Amino acid sequence: MKNLERFLSEHQQLTRRHFMRLGAAGAAALGLWPLTADAAPAAPELSKAIETLEPYFTPREKFRDVSRGKPLPHSLPDEKKRAVGLTRETWKLEVISDPDNPATLRSPLTQKDGTALDFDGLMKLAEKHAVRFPKVMTCLNIGCPLGMGIWEGVPLREVIWLTQPRENLRRVFYHGYHNDDPQQMFRSSLPISRVLEDPFDLPPVILCYKLNGQWLDSERGGPVRVVVPEAYGFKSIKWLTQVVLTNLYHANDTYAEGNNDIDSWLKTFAATISVPREVKPGEPMPVTGYAQVGLAGLSKVQVWIQSNAVERPTGDPHFTTAPWTDAEILAPPKHWGALPDGKIPANTLGFDDATGQPRTWPMRLAKVHWAALLPGLPAGEYTLRCRTIDEKGNAQPMPRPFQKSGNAAIESVDLTVKS
Repeated sequence: MKNLERFLSEHQQLTRRHFMRLGAAGAAALGLWPLTADAAPAAPELSKAIETLEPYFTPREKFRDVSRGKPLPHSLPDEKKRAVGLTRETWKLEVISDPDNPATLRSPLTQKDGTALDFDGLMKLAEKHAVRFPKVMTCLNIGCPLGMGIWEGVPLREVIWLTQPRENLRRVFYHGYHNDDPQQMFRSSLPISRVLEDPFDLPPVILCYKLNGQWLDSERGGPVRVVVPEAYGFKSIKWLTQVVLTNLYHANDTYAEGNNDIDSWLKTFAATISVPREVKPGEPMPVTGYAQVGLAGLSKVQVWIQSNAVERPTGDPHFTTAPWTDAEILAPPKHWGALPDGKIPANTLGFDDATGQPRTWPMRLAKVHWAALLPGLPAGEYTLRCRTIDEKGNAQPMPRPFQKSGNAAIESVDLTVKS
């Protein structure tokens, strides 16, 4: 047993040297900007693993879907979509005062009065106010992102100002099309202060009509949905039809009824993409993964291999005393994936128009890829884990380890080494 423990200790030091071999060749395999000018060539097995990584921006057809509704609104026949306002030609948005807790509005936008906002009106606002920004879309209770995109729209506040609010406005309620069945309504809400002002240089809350440079299709919540940059997906309501301005002091989110933390913002966490599940003794193991970069940012991704024959100390549920090793956070890609001409659209928040490159890396509220080449191991059963360290030094799953505020559990992957 002591020999195995000694080997694993030496293995951690060898792993650090293997990470340094990622270098320019590994970056080039993914079309990345070189990390350093004199980086050593990457091991072929790691280059091959990097080549198979997913595109940075998710193609529309590759987004995961967790839509609600019976039937799902995006599955309705085209004629029905036109009839209920789920096309750009027929979409209308009401912005009204809450009848039970009224906000004081001079000019509510209603279908009855013919003042509801239509898509042409939204595009008129877009001529002056359109914004676009990168964001990873993630469900609160699922351990992997649904997709990564550049979302374009008009700040919600620009539409709210059209109603000329005067006073008694504390919160914004909103919901989407729900098959005209109150039992299917999925509601969300925000404090009015978050809608009117963008704290900490966050992008604005938007009425989104484009994803990755293309019109937002029905499956992704089109023709118009809400997108809240720092929040989980339940705040970014699809098929938006009504905004209610209220003087009520608390939320009315449907997700609150499921014992969820409705005020939680995106967490930082890591997960694997490719891991060889069975290798021969002494054979190097290429590992790749992604990290979701939450509001707390990202400073490191780390990995650790544990022999299943070695018991870990009790009382350390988050493995804080384990011999973690830094992995390599990959540089920005030269080829971004599912974008028109493969280029970042002009005036995208967080990007430099002159170079097309991100102003900071990793970008908050987005994802980043990482890679590691692990030295070979003797025969046996092992567990690989990965975690993040945020910009304040908090190791995953801290500082918010609870599942109902967003998944951040440390992922574990079984490995078998045998002849």
